[in-house]
Amino acid sequence: MSRCHNPFTVFVLFCFTGCGVMGPYTVVRDRFDYTGAIGDSWKEQMLINTVKLRYGDTPVFIDVASVISQYQVAAQVNLGLTWVHPVTSVATNSQSVGGMAQYVERPTITYMPLSGEKFARSLMKPLPPPAILSLIQAGYPIDLVLRFCAGTVNGIRNRYGGSARAHPADPEFYPLLERLRRIQDSGAIGLRVQKTGETEGVVMTFRGKVDPQVQEAILFVRKTLGLDPSASDIRVVYGSVAKDDKELALLTRSILEIIIDLGSYIEVPSVHVDEKRVNPTMPEETVQGVPVPPLMRIHSSTDKPGDAFIAVPYRNYWFWIDDRDLRSKTLFSFLMFVFSLTETGGAKEGAPIITVPSG
Repeated sequence: MSRCHNPFTVFVLFCFTGCGVMGPYTVVRDRFDYTGAIGDSWKEQMLINTVKLRYGDTPVFIDVASVISQYQVAAQVNLGLTWVHPVTSVATNSQSVGGMAQYVERPTITYMPLSGEKFARSLMKPLPPPAILSLIQAGYPIDLVLRFCAGTVNGIRNRYGGSARAHPADPEFYPLLERLRRIQDSGAIGLRVQKTGETEGVVMTFRGKVDPQVQEAILFVRKTLGLDPSASDIRVVYGSVAKDDKELALLTRSILEIIIDLGSYIEVPSVHVDEKRVNPTMPEETVQGVPVPPLMRIHSSTDKPGDAFIAVPYRNYWFWIDDRDLRSKTLFSFLMFVFSLTETGGAKEGAPIITVPSG
């Protein structure tokens, strides 16, 4: 009997010690595991919806509203002893020692479909110009931000790949972006928020003392956009037409428009084009004979790629972004970031909430 005490004591101490360190240990493990899983599923959801919209299918967005992990550790010990006095009965003697440990994990994940008013705010509402300009002020390249988020700049149209109203960019658009990028790189462009009464507006300014090349770019931008050559402050507003020559009208896109436009770059299977399941990819644009690189390259193949940044199956094909295509990866991640900037708050609505125990 005495020989059973040592393993029994070790077992009990092990169980109670495990209970003591279990909570803090799971924080480190679960935070990174759930972050990776939610991030991957978010990217896959965005890519599959981009493909669906290209094919005229219905996009479905589901938010992960909450993740709750529950853990339970239980230990049970059984100790038995039977002894009968030899005077009153036949002598018997028996001992028993038993133990049981139980570990239970019950994660519960709550999903909330994006619909109704929340869908309209998040996907169909145009991005506010201050949000776009804040990205530029934060250092994001102005040419890529405007190609991504702007429909027109003072009436000059950006390219759009939506099947219902697809059109190339106006001839002045890409030269305008090239000059704006040159001015941004020189540090000669500035933005500030100016409050008038209860409203806030964004003002764009050009620094006066610059080198001749940057000055030439500033004059080109002012002339192309129809701005006052001597105006130090340019008001930035939402719209397609400026009120005067001291105003810059920025017609921004919604997240849905951005996704539709990016979907037009997908290299869809030729058999699907021949069968009229999807429209062909728009031809590459050129500026003075030089091709304009696409914002993003999304490939398709019958087999799952082995080196993909993200890949999703659809209609017996795989659609994917090459992990070695740094530009496409960066812009896809930028799309996720812009999507996270959209307003998702507001009044509560009766959208269904799905809670799934995944343990």
